[in-house]
Amino acid sequence: MNISPRSSGPLAACRKMYSQAGNVPQPPDYLSEGELEIFNKIKAELDPIRLEVQDISGGCGSMYALEIESFKFKGLSIIKQHKLVNQILENEIKKWHGIQLKTRAP
Repeated sequence: MNISPRSSGPLAACRKMYSQAGNVPQPPDYLSEGELEIFNKIKAELDPIRLEVQDISGGCGSMYALEIESFKFKGLSIIKQHKLVNQILENEIKKWHGIQLKTRAP
């Protein structure tokens, strides 16, 4: 498991780094089915330069942490960035208990 150098907080040691800034994100082979589905959907819609998806529910798929950096967020407030992600994942989010979302433009 790779640990992001920008990680902090109680989940920092459990965080998987899926992409690094400046690279086209590619899903690693150890993603769960749910993580992979979310990763691919976000990648297709937002063309991110950085993307992290992690099931933080203990593996049951009821809560995810997402970190997304995309040029498509440029000029949008954080609220509008989050609304965009919520629209993309609308059907998935209906099944979850919660989501931790961090978004930013490069």
